[in-house]
Amino acid sequence: MASILVVDDERSMRELLEILLQNAGHEVTTEGDTAGALARLAAGAFDLVITDLRLGRGSGLDILRSVKSSAPATEVIMVTAFATTENAIQAMKLGAYDYVLKPFKVEELKIVVAKALERRALVAENRVLRHRVGERRHVTDEILGQSPAIQEVRALLDKVAPTRTTVLITGESGTGKEVVARTIHEKGNRRDQPFVAINCGAIPEGLIESELFGHERGSFTGATDAKPGLFEVAGSGTLFLDEIGEVPPHVQVKLLRALQDRKIRRVGGSTDLLVAARIVAATNRDLLDEVKAGRFREDLYYRLNVIQVRMPPLRERRADIPLFLDLFLRRFAEEQGRTVPALDPEAERLLAEHDYPGNVRELANVVERAVTLCDGQLVDAGCLPGALRGAGAGTSTEAATGLPDEGLDLQAHLDAIERSIIEEALRRTGGVKTDAAKWLRLTFRSFRYRLAKFGIGSPD
Repeated sequence: MASILVVDDERSMRELLEILLQNAGHEVTTEGDTAGALARLAAGAFDLVITDLRLGRGSGLDILRSVKSSAPATEVIMVTAFATTENAIQAMKLGAYDYVLKPFKVEELKIVVAKALERRALVAENRVLRHRVGERRHVTDEILGQSPAIQEVRALLDKVAPTRTTVLITGESGTGKEVVARTIHEKGNRRDQPFVAINCGAIPEGLIESELFGHERGSFTGATDAKPGLFEVAGSGTLFLDEIGEVPPHVQVKLLRALQDRKIRRVGGSTDLLVAARIVAATNRDLLDEVKAGRFREDLYYRLNVIQVRMPPLRERRADIPLFLDLFLRRFAEEQGRTVPALDPEAERLLAEHDYPGNVRELANVVERAVTLCDGQLVDAGCLPGALRGAGAGTSTEAATGLPDEGLDLQAHLDAIERSIIEEALRRTGGVKTDAAKWLRLTFRSFRYRLAKFGIGSPD
């Protein structure tokens, strides 16, 4: 079902189009003049606008310009009984999808409408896909486990998912907060709508406002075109705001308004847009501590924390580790084109007893490493990292306390220690650079500098 605005100064034509489009299953709004149409467009978004070219005091071209300025993804079909080559060319240059002549055949118009909506859907889908490019791979796509803590989470999600209530997911890095958000979306009545995720901690402070709320052409250097934000892209679906505690104060104000009034305004814009997306947020911080420290708005915290879902760390649900081990052994063996290896008893014991500061994400990395390094069809203790075997624990930093008699190259020694600590931070956080930077109490920029300095992975 699409949301369609029909604009025509002839009542009979409005009624004909309304009946035709409603019978096709669409939600239809009608207006008889330019002023009414512009007011409707300012109040909310439409998937498609069908407008007459001549509207008494106004023109369909005025409506076309307004749509392409405020909502570029919305398609526009021009309808007129007074066609000229000049008008057609002008309409197409301004971004109209097509130009239909009166009198038209009903089946002909249906085809044009269907193709316009298909293009609208493809544009929205491509935007979502582009946004997801570069996101880290999900360690699992479902909430695994039968431990009491996880059963409690599942029971809460069953109650929350069918509602439109805002949800705040808390828990340490790597516990599966995005999996919870996707589960809420899939279990709810918005499952056929987009699920759009953004890691607020990974977006530069100067760009996050534009990413969330969109911007108008010329609103800042480099804004060569208008762009809808993720609130608009999400439509009536779900917008997942990961690492919500990283949002800067000036953006927190706009988020609060979006939650309270269901309205947003693009950067550089002058009109409000209605938004319908459900908001699910997540954080690995204690937001109340952030509120007390003055870094997070108290009113926004209470708006987000209507329902809180806490994901327990893996050390609190050790009974679920065998399920993850089985899943990851199969997944990584399949990815590498190998037979699924078995675990020897000692390796299984070490994997079950480890505390996993990086949680499920760390466990996935450990198993992937083991599958890659093991010979044949058995994963033994030798395939596991030294931290799990108890070998070499702390040697990289403790070595600094025993200085050789012949002296040493202090800078090279300190560099080696720093590099090993950075690598350990990445291991503990499952390779997520923003989390590793936090673990080391570094700004992300400073952390990227060190990655480049030591040539560790990609600094991006």
